[in-house]
Amino acid sequence: MSANLPTDLSPGAAAPPGLPDPAELARLATAFFSALPGEAPALGRAGGLPSGPPSSLQDALPPGAPALAALGDPAPAGSPLAGPGGFGSNIPGAGIPQGRVPGSNLVQTSPSNVLQLANRAPALLPHAAAQNGLPDTVATVAPALDPRFGGNALGVPEAQAATARQGAAHPAAGGAASPFYFLGELPGERHGDPSPAGRAPAPGNAPVDAGRPAYYFVDAVRLPDGFVTPAKPHPHGAVPRTGPGRHPPFDVHAVRRDFPVLAERVNGRQLAWFDNAATTHKPQSVIDRIARFYAHENSNIHRAAHELAARATDAYEGARQRVKRFINAPEVDEVIFVRGTTEAINLVAKSWGMQHVGAGDEIVVSHLEHHANIVPWQQLAAARGATLRVIPVDDSGQVLLDAYRKLLNDRTKIVAVTQVSNALGTVVPVKEIVELAHRAGARALVDGAQSVSHMRVDVQDLGADFFVFSGHKVFGPTGIGVVWGKREVLEDMPPWQGGGNMIADVTFEKTVFQPIPNKFEAGTGNIADAVGLGAAIDYVERIGIENIARYEHELLAYGMRQLGAIRGVRLIGTADDKASVMSFVLAGHGTEEVGRALNDEGIAVRTGHHCAQPILRRFGVEATVRPSLAFYNTFDEIDRLAQVVQRLAGQRRAG
Repeated sequence: MSANLPTDLSPGAAAPPGLPDPAELARLATAFFSALPGEAPALGRAGGLPSGPPSSLQDALPPGAPALAALGDPAPAGSPLAGPGGFGSNIPGAGIPQGRVPGSNLVQTSPSNVLQLANRAPALLPHAAAQNGLPDTVATVAPALDPRFGGNALGVPEAQAATARQGAAHPAAGGAASPFYFLGELPGERHGDPSPAGRAPAPGNAPVDAGRPAYYFVDAVRLPDGFVTPAKPHPHGAVPRTGPGRHPPFDVHAVRRDFPVLAERVNGRQLAWFDNAATTHKPQSVIDRIARFYAHENSNIHRAAHELAARATDAYEGARQRVKRFINAPEVDEVIFVRGTTEAINLVAKSWGMQHVGAGDEIVVSHLEHHANIVPWQQLAAARGATLRVIPVDDSGQVLLDAYRKLLNDRTKIVAVTQVSNALGTVVPVKEIVELAHRAGARALVDGAQSVSHMRVDVQDLGADFFVFSGHKVFGPTGIGVVWGKREVLEDMPPWQGGGNMIADVTFEKTVFQPIPNKFEAGTGNIADAVGLGAAIDYVERIGIENIARYEHELLAYGMRQLGAIRGVRLIGTADDKASVMSFVLAGHGTEEVGRALNDEGIAVRTGHHCAQPILRRFGVEATVRPSLAFYNTFDEIDRLAQVVQRLAGQRRAG
C-alpha cells in the first residue's frame, strides 16, 4: 500500500490530501442530476464555484482535485487495462473494497490481473448499463473513467437526494406542480393541472376522481401537456378471493381420500369405478352422518313429544331444505321424498296422469329415455286410452327439435324427457323442450337422475312442472329420491298412497289429507337416508358443482379421444353436448367379454342394455360397454381402461 495514502475513508472522514471529498462529489452529482431538462445545474456554493454550466464535470470539482484521467495514463480510454480510477493498472494504489464508501472507487487501487478482468466486459460494451441504471455514455462523462463511477459515486445519501415535493416547488415550475410527471406529486396524490386549451382527454380514459390514489402507470391520469395515460386493469382485479363462501381449488386426489371404497383392490388391482351412471360411491361424511343418525337421533318423525323425535324431525326436514337450495326450488314444501326416480315418475303418472289424461290424449317422451320414463306412461296410456309419442334422435344421439315441434298439438297433455341420457350421455335441451310444451298447453317433467351430479340444476330456470332425481346418483344413499313440483300442480293432485303421516283427520266416513308435501309421503319414510342425502348435497356444494362439471368435461373429452383412437371401437352416442357416459362396442368382442377383461384389471364398467333398449336399438345394438365418470375418476384410470381395450383389439386382429 502507498505510504502517503490514509486507510480511513469511512463516511465523515476527511478526504486524503489531493483527492476529492466524497460528500462533495455526492453533492455535485445530486445537483447535476436534479437539474431540470434545459436548465444548468446549480453546482456552486456560497462563496464557492460559479453557478454557470461547467464545460465538463472536471470543471465542477473543487480546486486542487486531481484529474479524473491522468494525461500519462498508459492505457487508452475503454481499454481493459485501464485501472478503476483511470490510472493504469500498473500503478500501485490503495486496496480499498469497491462500493463500500461513496467515491472510494476514484482512488487508484493495487494492480489488477488482466485475466481477472472478464467480469468487467459487460460494462465496457457500448451503452452498457451502469449499476445505477444509467447508460455508460452518461456515467462516464470523463475520459477513461471506469463505468462503475455511475454506480458508486452517485450512491448519494437519501437525505441529500431531491424529493418529489422539492421538485414540484422547483423555480422552473414556478413553485407550482412540476411540468414533469416524474417530479410531480407523490404516489397517491392527484395531478391538478388542467388540460391545456383545445386538448381533450382521449375517449374512455377519463382521469380519475380526486380522493383516491392515482398512478400514471395504472390509472387514467391527465398529464400537464394534456395527454391522458390509458387506464390498465388491476392484474388481479377479476380474481375471486378465497373465503368462507368460496369453493377450494379442485384436487382430485384430496377428493378421492374422502371415498373409502376407492381404496379397495379388485383382483389385486386398485379399483377404478366407472359405473357411476348406475350408482355413485359415498363420501365418508355421508357414511358418518347416517351412522350418527342411527346412533343419536333414530326415531319416527313429526308426531312424538320426546327429544329423539325432535332430533329426527329436524334432521329430516333439514334435508328437505338442502334439496330446495340444491335445485333452487321456490318453496321447501314443494320437495317430496320418495324412494328414487322410478317411484317419482310413477307418482306423477298415477296421480297427476290418472286425473288429467283421458282417451285420445297424447303423452310425449324422447327416444333416449330410461325404461323408468317409458313404462309408467305406457301403463297410463293403456289405462286411459291415450297415445304415446316419441321424439326421434339424430345419428349422434341428440333429439331433433324440429320433429318434436311437429308432435305437439292440443291433445298433448304431458312431455316427459331426460336431461342427460343414461345410455349415451347426451345432454338434452330440456329448457327449450319445456317451453315448447307449455306453448302447446301441456305439462312437462324432467328426469334429472343423470344430471344432478354433473351440472347445476335450477328448476325455476328450467320452467318444468316436475323435476325428479335419485339420491344414490348424487353420492347419497340408495332408497331415497325426490319429486319437485310446482305448488299449484301438486295441490291439485290426489294422494298416490294412503296411510299414516299423510292425514290430518280420519273417520270411517271421510279422511282429510295433510297439505303438501306430507300428502305424498304416506307411512314411515326413509328418514335416515333422507338425512344422508342432505349430507351428500352438502358435500357436493362444498366441492362446487361448477368445479365438478369442469373437471368431468375434461375427463370425458380425454376418454372419448382415447377410446375413439382404438381400431375396432365404435362409440355409441357422439353428440356435441355430452356428460359422463362413454358407451362403445368393440368389433369381434361381446360386451360381457370386454367387461370381464376390464374387471380382471380392477376396472368396473356396466355392460348390457342399461334399461334403455329403445335407444340402443336405434343404433343397431342390443348392448354396449358403458364406462361412466364421476369427479373422483382420474386420467390415469382412463389410460388403464384404454390399455385393456387396446390389448383386446390387438388380440382379435392377431387371431
